Amino acid sequence: MTTAFLNAQASDVSADDYVVLGLATCFLKADGEVHQVSVVEPIPSAALEALIKGIPTSYQFASATTLGTVLPSEIPQLPADFPADAQFCDDFAERAIAAARTYKSRPVAQSHIPLGTIRQDFNYSVERKRVLNSQRIVRTEDNVKQHEYTHKTL
Repeated sequence: MTTAFLNAQASDVSADDYVVLGLATCFLKADGEVHQVSVVEPIPSAALEALIKGIPTSYQFASATTLGTVLPSEIPQLPADFPADAQFCDDFAERAIAAARTYKSRPVAQSHIPLGTIRQDFNYSVERKRVLNSQRIVRTEDNVKQHEYTHKTL
């Protein structure tokens, strides 16, 4: 069944393909307050390599697994390494398949976290909060005033 589901989603990936999942600390804004949530997200190879270089990140840890383990059917399965209250990110299946493609095109990135292991030595920081449901409201007062001759040839 795994192969049938993955083939319906993308014929170029299989259940045995390598993928890295990260546990991110994110925030939701509700009723004027900010609440912390744990989110499981696929990490593409380029992002993983940046994390290994020490950039600040909201990922507490990352786990290397296969697509078939986390996507045995249309409903994703939470790996045992992750807390039970963790939520999957939006469009998880599509993002997991896309992330698996990045490791197929750059297999050297698989050496950073061997299959079946966890890496926790990231520069974890929530100083810059990742607010998932924030909305940017643009108002007329936000417009930059320009001189009348800005777009004229003098």
